[in-house]
Amino acid sequence: MSSLSTPATGGPEPLLLLLDPAARQSDGESVRIAKDVLSGGADVKVAYPESPSELDRLLSHRGRRRPVVIGNDLALQRVLQALYRQRELGADPVGMVPVGRADELAVARALGVPAAPVAAARAVLAGAARKLDLLVDDGGGVALGGVRISGGGTRRTVGRPSGWRSLWAKLAAAEQGTALTPGHGDHTERGRETDHAVRPARAERADPRLRVEADGRLLADVHRPVRVVQVTLPSGEAVGEGVMEIVVRAPGALLRARAASVSVVGRGFGYEADGHAVGPVRARTWTVHPGCWGLLLPAA
Repeated sequence: MSSLSTPATGGPEPLLLLLDPAARQSDGESVRIAKDVLSGGADVKVAYPESPSELDRLLSHRGRRRPVVIGNDLALQRVLQALYRQRELGADPVGMVPVGRADELAVARALGVPAAPVAAARAVLAGAARKLDLLVDDGGGVALGGVRISGGGTRRTVGRPSGWRSLWAKLAAAEQGTALTPGHGDHTERGRETDHAVRPARAERADPRLRVEADGRLLADVHRPVRVVQVTLPSGEAVGEGVMEIVVRAPGALLRARAASVSVVGRGFGYEADGHAVGPVRARTWTVHPGCWGLLLPAA
């Protein structure tokens, strides 16, 4: 674990605080606390990006300032996506103060970001930059934790979108992908399906027919319906190995694999990247970029 972390040295670096508009609406008090702690420990510039283009501009003109996201998983994901587009993903570690509903912060929790705003802000100021893997797709999207394809498409959030949430939803809905890149070799395990929780909730939720390849090895083909394709990045000591974990659930069967890339082709399917809906698309390839970005976490 220690080999993946780099302790902060010297005084605190100047920071660019990127405040998710949705965070201010959902928990203004946590936002205020985070700003106070960070402002008391470093030179900060506070920004409220209201559009993807404004976010791109802020990041490209940040100078020496480290980007710090105050918001939810989706806000962090889109900041990383913008840095990836600018080829600046590994230039500086990224900080995060999680603000939002519990279901909007599952990725931050899994990555080890403290839940309390004071603890998260202190990790930004005096923590360690841990190198982490990232899933990058051939449509230009990124995922911090994983991707899920299930029968009936994706689970879309009900309610009125606000702030970055609506902007990112429009971008995600517009994404289309056609490229298919095979890889080489993989390790698979086959077994009987025992998880009944993945069955469709309603009869009309048809299981998609997909062709799934992991590093060039066929895991599923269109002649047989697929209930779930789950792609996740490993945690713990497996971080940095450049592999993803793949689970394919079909009626009566369960298949597991580890690979550096996975390609999915179908007539049109939606998916969730870190729990957020994307698509529909006809084809998508995800590739692991090992240790390509850093996240500021508690040094201990």
